[in-house]
Amino acid sequence: MMKLLATPLLCGSFLFLFACGSNNTNSKTPEQSAAQQSAKKATQQAYRVETIAQLNEPWAMTTLPDQRLLITERKGQLKVFDPQNKQSVNVQGVPTVSYGGQGGLGDVVLHPNFQQNHWIYLSYATKGQGGYGAVISRAKLDLSNPAQPKLTDLKTIWQQVPKVSGQGHYAHRMLFGADGKLWVSSGERQKFDPAQDMKSNLGKILRLNDDGTAAANNPFSQQGGVTAEIWSLGHRNPLGMAFDAKQQLWVVEMGPKGGDELNLIVKGENYGYPIVSNGDHYSGLKIPDHQTRPEFKAPEIDWTPVISPSSMIIYTGKEFPLWQQKALIGGLSSKAIVVVDLNTRPVKEVQRLDMKQRIRGLQQAQDGSIWVIEDGPQAKLLKLNAN
Repeated sequence: MMKLLATPLLCGSFLFLFACGSNNTNSKTPEQSAAQQSAKKATQQAYRVETIAQLNEPWAMTTLPDQRLLITERKGQLKVFDPQNKQSVNVQGVPTVSYGGQGGLGDVVLHPNFQQNHWIYLSYATKGQGGYGAVISRAKLDLSNPAQPKLTDLKTIWQQVPKVSGQGHYAHRMLFGADGKLWVSSGERQKFDPAQDMKSNLGKILRLNDDGTAAANNPFSQQGGVTAEIWSLGHRNPLGMAFDAKQQLWVVEMGPKGGDELNLIVKGENYGYPIVSNGDHYSGLKIPDHQTRPEFKAPEIDWTPVISPSSMIIYTGKEFPLWQQKALIGGLSSKAIVVVDLNTRPVKEVQRLDMKQRIRGLQQAQDGSIWVIEDGPQAKLLKLNAN
């Protein structure tokens, strides 16, 4: 297991990012330095950034079959954005959300059979008895009137258990797998211990049927209740999920003070938080590293200083050949897109795109370009294309 120092590469420009040269190039001949720079340059994918639109605290996006985007904004707006005319319309019938802290309207995904059933799924924060928690609702998206899209048949199908005080670490990312199951990342809500509590679905990766019930053949399905939903445990704030070409699930999560993690998710495994972490508590209290407790599954790579991962895709297009089958991770505090080679051992970061702003979400377009949303009240919708 490898610790990676995630120091920003300051020599990259906004449009192109290449590896920085060595600090002691004076000890090399000009020919050696040029050869080294050429070799480094050959491993770095060139790209250009186009600003498309401005959004208000966007959190997630997905692509409709006609290549329009569905974009969530944390205060409770769901937008249909048309890249052709760069115009958006608000979807009517979105459920009321609890906005505040890290809460609000979160993720949006389409059902695998969306073209037949028109189902979409929304995750969002709500307030109820005991405090706050994330829920998932399923609804039909009616696009028959392009000027006034709307949701119908809205039904809440899943919730975090229990609801707790505070408005942090919801995670609530969603992803459909090739098995047709709905995978959910559930944060530990800044309460630490629930990540190890099998009677809670906080701090877990979950595998559900498309109606929100626990999927069969989950590792703890015989125990029933919320325990039956659990696929893996010991997670902190998992904010990015993606399947690779082998249908292996990768999850990137925020660590405490240090120790952001990229994990390869294995059925029934315990990833150790808060018992172990390669970071420490913000209070200054030390947490034992993973290497001290080998019974817990260690991350494939971790970052100190942190990158603050917000999202992740595994790139499969042709627009950026050097990124094929690599993970692209959106970074908040790092203001970057971090590219990780999943096929090396150990897994390693191979490029960092200096985006100058906090990055909230990524989505691969049909043509292989990449949609990017920034974070915050005046966030831009960007598009990455090959240079």
